Amino acid sequence: MKYYLVAGEASGDLHGANLMKELKKLDNAADFRFFGGDLMQAEGGTLVKHYADMAFMGFVEVVANLPAILKNLKSCKQDISQYQPDVLVLIDFPGFNLKIAQYAKSIGLEVYYYISPKVWAWNQKRVLKIKRIVDHLFCILPFEVEFYKSWGMEVDYVGNPLLDAISAFKPDSGFLKQHNLEGKRIVALLPGSRKQEISYLLPDMVAVAKQFTDFQFVIAGAPSFKVDFYTEFLQDSNIPIIFNATYNLLKHAEAAVVASGTATLETALFNVPQVVVYKGNSVTIAIARVLVKIKFISLVNLIVDREIVKELIQQDCTEFKIAAELNAILNDKAYRAAMLNNYDKLDERMGTPGASAKTAALIIKYAAKK
Repeated sequence: MKYYLVAGEASGDLHGANLMKELKKLDNAADFRFFGGDLMQAEGGTLVKHYADMAFMGFVEVVANLPAILKNLKSCKQDISQYQPDVLVLIDFPGFNLKIAQYAKSIGLEVYYYISPKVWAWNQKRVLKIKRIVDHLFCILPFEVEFYKSWGMEVDYVGNPLLDAISAFKPDSGFLKQHNLEGKRIVALLPGSRKQEISYLLPDMVAVAKQFTDFQFVIAGAPSFKVDFYTEFLQDSNIPIIFNATYNLLKHAEAAVVASGTATLETALFNVPQVVVYKGNSVTIAIARVLVKIKFISLVNLIVDREIVKELIQQDCTEFKIAAELNAILNDKAYRAAMLNNYDKLDERMGTPGASAKTAALIIKYAAKK
């Protein structure tokens, strides 16, 4: 069959690649065309647009980049129409993908949506639109099933694909030596995968690193950027930037400072104590505080439904508060142990690997019934 996938961020690229891998096991004739990234491209098929040209975060930033977004939407719609896929799989990225879903329904395509839009966070009435334009929704967070059921919508819970990626991870035995990190106590800095969030967060992360001279801080570079982009934030700091090795970095880290997003959950699943940070345009944050109706911003806390990792947002996201939390994680044994114990509860909620395989099997099953 012909599959068209749309992923607009680094996490979507990861999950899309794992889904493609599983689809190929079930469909020897699978042909892929997609908006995505390097990981999806490695699985074969045709990359139409890289997510690096698509990821804009925040209300203000989206408005500022509206011409580019509209151009990408038009391009995607035209390409889908020309390709005429048997299966259209939209991966997260709701601001873009819900518009693609609406278009796809208008031309008679069945819509498969992998990783639910976070409608439970704000504007819950969007569920009514999703019911109209999405044929099959595959959820990866346990509480989403009951949420959608309360709106009269049946969905498939497939588990979390991060468990697949982490279970498939094979540590590089030469990682520390290759990057001159042997014998050093490592703190990982994960400032995100989008230009805006890195620009807001990395300066504070660098400032914090200067206060912990006994540790080697290491930046996990996003694959869509080059070293030059990061070095402008480093000033006189000698912090290494390592690309395409985030899991190896987390494997050896004693702690991490992490931008809110998928990486917070990855960090927890690697059992690395962390402080979660987020900062953005002041207008964007003000709007979000009015619209967003959830207690937490990190997936770790959302899944467990209580604060087990500290979240430092906007005005609280300062080098001094980050440093204080990091100091507690590194040096307060009881505080550190409590966070790690709470990670055990997170592991229980997350379940076992297999989301990619379950989703692929359901897509094949539903497609066969068309």
